[in-house]
Amino acid sequence: MTSTTHTDAPSALATTSEIAAGVAQFLTPVVHDLEALVVDGKQAHWHVRGSAFAGVHETLDQLVAHAQDYADTAAERIVALGLPLDSRLATVAAKSTLPPLSDGFQPWQTTVAQTVAQIDAALVTIRTAITGLDDIDLSSQDVAIEIERGLTKDRWLLQAHIAA
Repeated sequence: MTSTTHTDAPSALATTSEIAAGVAQFLTPVVHDLEALVVDGKQAHWHVRGSAFAGVHETLDQLVAHAQDYADTAAERIVALGLPLDSRLATVAAKSTLPPLSDGFQPWQTTVAQTVAQIDAALVTIRTAITGLDDIDLSSQDVAIEIERGLTKDRWLLQAHIAA
């Protein structure tokens, strides 16, 4: 007499390779853009100048910390589903959709405008993931939604420096 245990049957909770691949398709670009935002955000943080230096400098530091956390959350979701992720510096540089950031010291107005443009580009990638994940994996979509919500708030806090 043979018995079947719960470990012998496929679990209804198991993630298929198709789901994992679909999630990776949408969350990998999110990781690339967020990692680029981390590096460029630190560059901007170190090189901002002018009368609003302190506020912009501190806000950029918070943005960098949040972007790193968001990237980590998205990357861990991909890896938790069983797929590797390439977020090495060369890969991020090649695949990020963020517009370039000026090098050297910049007036705070330029720094804010360029960083907001980078956040906007990242938000396009994140919103594409939200839409694409709707039919693939709702838990992964929730990850993208939380990232979008947080990054939108960070954008608002930075944009407030130049808003009229």
